[in-house]
Parts: sequence; structure tokens; C-alpha cells
Amino acid sequence: MAGFDDSLVREYFEMNGFFVRQSRKYAVQSRRKRADEEGDLLVINPSPRRGADLPFQLFGTDLPGLSAAVVAVKGWHTTKAVTPTMIRKGDLLEFVRKEAVEAARDAFADLATEDGSSLSKLLVLPGIPAQEPQRSESITLLKESGVDHVLTFRTILENLVQAVEANQSYAKSDTLQLLRLLRVYDMVKAAQLELFGGPPK
Repeated sequence: MAGFDDSLVREYFEMNGFFVRQSRKYAVQSRRKRADEEGDLLVINPSPRRGADLPFQLFGTDLPGLSAAVVAVKGWHTTKAVTPTMIRKGDLLEFVRKEAVEAARDAFADLATEDGSSLSKLLVLPGIPAQEPQRSESITLLKESGVDHVLTFRTILENLVQAVEANQSYAKSDTLQLLRLLRVYDMVKAAQLELFGGPPK
């Protein structure tokens, strides 16, 4: 399933004008990941909006302000939100280790600034709690661990479903083709699409 989650996130960034590099095609299971294996994707915006003050939780309208990022994709779809307890376990925060960030910076060569200020650490996850105090506690723990931004699968799916056009064939992307077919065969209703920002075109 990790491959599908990575593909979904990759399509989202590419649809928003980013160049995306997948750091590896294999899954690391029987040993600890090396520093260069921690991030799932490396993304770079060829023409970022300068001077943008980005919020911690990103939405589609925030992406133009993102310059470059190492992205960790955690598709734990058995839960809708990552809780403070899950964050404390540390399984989803390995990509913010100093060695992992340095490896990501090396992969970008001189595209990122010397001090790494333009290289954000972005965590894609199912969601963060909606209710207080769990929401504030989760955000605090993530920030203290070195995460710069989070992006939820809900945001990604809403944006992709809204952007996919039913009368286009996305033969070069299984992910987009599946979303298109859901639109064509009315598996995603117009009322649901209104929640995503408007009725289908």
C-alpha cells in the first residue's frame, strides 16, 4: 500500500507544478533505514512564491509558497488522525533526523540553500486530531520533533478529485485514471464534490 500512497502524493505535487524525485523504489523492512532512505519523496517548486509565511498544516492554496521539501508519507489509513501517543512512539519522525535532512539536502545539491532554510520537512499523514487538547498537543510534539509542515490525505484527495476531469483520459497515471473513473461512473456524487470546492465541470 505504501507504493499507492507515495503515488498519490507524487501526483498531487506534480499536479501543483512541483518536480518530484522518489528517493527509492524498494521497501526497507529487515534493517534500519539509512539516512538517505528516510524521506519518501523529494519535491521542489521551480517557481516558488517568495516571502510566503506558511502555516503548519498546509492546504492546496499554500503550496505555491513551498520551495523544496523532504516528504515522509505515512498512509496509516486505519485511523483518521495521528494521536499524540502515536507521535511519541517516534516511528513517523525518522525523516527529520539530522543525517536524513543532510542526505536530502545533498540530493538537491545546490537547489536548496546552504543552511537548508528552503528545505522543509513535510509529513503527509491521515490527519491530526480535530478536538482540543489533542490537536494542540499533536502539533506541539511534531514541531518540537522538527516537522515543519503537515499535509493530510484528505486535502490531497479533495484536491485531486476536484482537479481530475471526467472527459480526459489519464492513461499515463493509474491513480488519476482511477479517480476519473469514479467520477465517470458516479461513484463520487455531485454533493460530495461540492464539499471539495464545487460541482463537477
